[in-house]
Amino acid sequence: MLTYGDGFAPATGDELTKRTFPLFFDVIRLLLEGRVSVIAEAAFQDRVWRMGLEPLLPRARLRVIRCTVSDDLARHRRLERSRDKTRRAHADADPGVVTPSEFDALSLSPSLVVDTTTGYDPSFEDIVAFAQNV
Repeated sequence: MLTYGDGFAPATGDELTKRTFPLFFDVIRLLLEGRVSVIAEAAFQDRVWRMGLEPLLPRARLRVIRCTVSDDLARHRRLERSRDKTRRAHADADPGVVTPSEFDALSLSPSLVVDTTTGYDPSFEDIVAFAQNV
């Protein structure tokens, strides 16, 4: 079921994003309060992540895993995603989307940078070990 309607055009700061953003962190908070482990995936920049995560830090043992690729590969993947109608909630076709080299990554620790150019570097097993190191 689509909640945003057939005429929805995703864009930075659109109405769907404005409604969804606070809910994203509310759901994380609710799961943490229920003592449930959570993996939260989003391409927020440092300021936005901090605004949502810092109030939750007393309830969580945070592990940041940041995936990265070259600007060219990121642009290619974004354009491929923009052709997929099931991803209409994302502004992938927006020319103002930030490239990896411009991205202000979440600076909370501990963190691990993972290159996803071809698979995972470091390995998936190393990523899991990092995430489980509590």
